[in-house]
Amino acid sequence: MKLNLKSPIAFFDLEATGINISTDRIVEISILKLFPEGQKELKTMKLNPTVPIPPESSLIHGIYDKDVADAPTFKDVARELFRFFEGADLAGFNVLKYDIPLLVEEFLRAGIDFDVEKRNLLDAQKIFFMMEKRNLASAYKFYCGKVLENAHSAEADTLATYEVFKAQIARYAGEEMEDLQGNRVGVLENDMKKIHHLINEKMVDLAGRFVFNDKGEECFNFGKQKGKPIAQVLKEEPGYYDWMMKGDFPLDTKRKLTQVKLRGFNS
Repeated sequence: MKLNLKSPIAFFDLEATGINISTDRIVEISILKLFPEGQKELKTMKLNPTVPIPPESSLIHGIYDKDVADAPTFKDVARELFRFFEGADLAGFNVLKYDIPLLVEEFLRAGIDFDVEKRNLLDAQKIFFMMEKRNLASAYKFYCGKVLENAHSAEADTLATYEVFKAQIARYAGEEMEDLQGNRVGVLENDMKKIHHLINEKMVDLAGRFVFNDKGEECFNFGKQKGKPIAQVLKEEPGYYDWMMKGDFPLDTKRKLTQVKLRGFNS
């Protein structure tokens, strides 16, 4: 099938130092530009982000500081990339929430106003999620080959979930599992404790405001303190505890925060 193009379209993907659009930097960019007449142009380049690449990011995309030490910075090639994207619609997978905002930030830091308002923005991930529903009825049909009758009835949903869960274990037992960032977390087995560990390995509170880091420390997972150990923040900024306790946070989150605070007093 040939795409019906009235303008060029640029499919692109970014690898970066992390997922924070405001602070992280691009370390690799690949662009496939297609023209209405049928010709294609591919441009791929590694970039020196000018900041250290966190090990956890390198483990995902395989690019380390040494790999980009002699590479140009984004600012060095900004004009070249701007010309390559010129006149093209933008497309990719999860580009609306990540790649496009990060690309625009990099252009702005380089002093270039990369305007996307007059371009079509096309995200294959959104089409995937909209067309391949991620609800219980879809899971029931996918795993069990049945149509869910009386959906949203508590009993029907409960029985269907039980069947889906059994079918998932039967289908995936012995297979390697990955988290949403593509990190391997272990092998799925028919063992409830092990499944819990695989799914909830980094969970501290139910709302996801805190997570465990690789050292097993409870860390903030939001705001300016994201990535910092809770114990460290409470020690350096004691007022942060009162701010959270008075804030609109779930009681479970406040309970976990208090547990960490009390542990600090007793250590």
